[in-house]
Amino acid sequence: MQQNVQEAVQFVRARGFEGRFDAAFVLGTGLGTLVDELSDAVSLAYADIPHFPKSGVSGHAGKLVAGTLEGKRVLLFQGRAHYYETGDAGAMRLPVAFVKELGIPVLAATNAAGSVRASIRPGSLVAINDHLNLSGANPLLRDHTEGRFVSLTDAYDPALREVLQRAAEKSGIDLPEGVYAWLSGPSFETPAEIKMVQILGGDLVGMSTVPEVILARYYGLRVVAISVVTNLAAGIEGASPSHQETKDTAAEASEKFKRLIRSFVAEL
Repeated sequence: MQQNVQEAVQFVRARGFEGRFDAAFVLGTGLGTLVDELSDAVSLAYADIPHFPKSGVSGHAGKLVAGTLEGKRVLLFQGRAHYYETGDAGAMRLPVAFVKELGIPVLAATNAAGSVRASIRPGSLVAINDHLNLSGANPLLRDHTEGRFVSLTDAYDPALREVLQRAAEKSGIDLPEGVYAWLSGPSFETPAEIKMVQILGGDLVGMSTVPEVILARYYGLRVVAISVVTNLAAGIEGASPSHQETKDTAAEASEKFKRLIRSFVAEL
């Protein structure tokens, strides 16, 4: 693994990705237009980078992009590989290790999520403060080092959440916090499963992010995570989610999302 990570790093550094970065962002479904905010941007397709996983989901461009945002250098993952695509909860292990190898201290994960609370409406942004791993999978399975026993207390860095809240306030954006429940997908959850998530204390539900957060903590990165609420979850007010709805609502909320991210980066 380490040799593969180093080969990927050497490859991108030789193609305009040299130097220091302040933060890396994994962009969820429909949120890839954040790359349009960068100046001096350079990009590479995942398919061209040695050992990188491929993303085959519509709404994910599958590109690595570097550039400047609010005077800071940032690295953007325009899409991710999902557990439901690969059957491997560790599908994003190499990209997260890649962030560590580049010396980037902060990983910001973003996603499109369903709301299991009728009070959190589609189009809302939510800062994730904890998660429920309901998938039955873990990206550290078959890891045989002592590091696999990573603590996930405060996995969603409290100090970074404070920065995010300051950024939201300055941007005039309401930013509640909530617990994100990870289920494997790719089928959407049943109304009964959504009732289970409510009982367990979840506020949001989705098919990503948690593996990257576990891996980021394994590699010693600081983590912050944001959900764009794209739909009410199954059974809430009669909701029956679809991937098209997810993409459409994420696109509608993208301007507010980009405003928040610009403000957050400026505050880092």
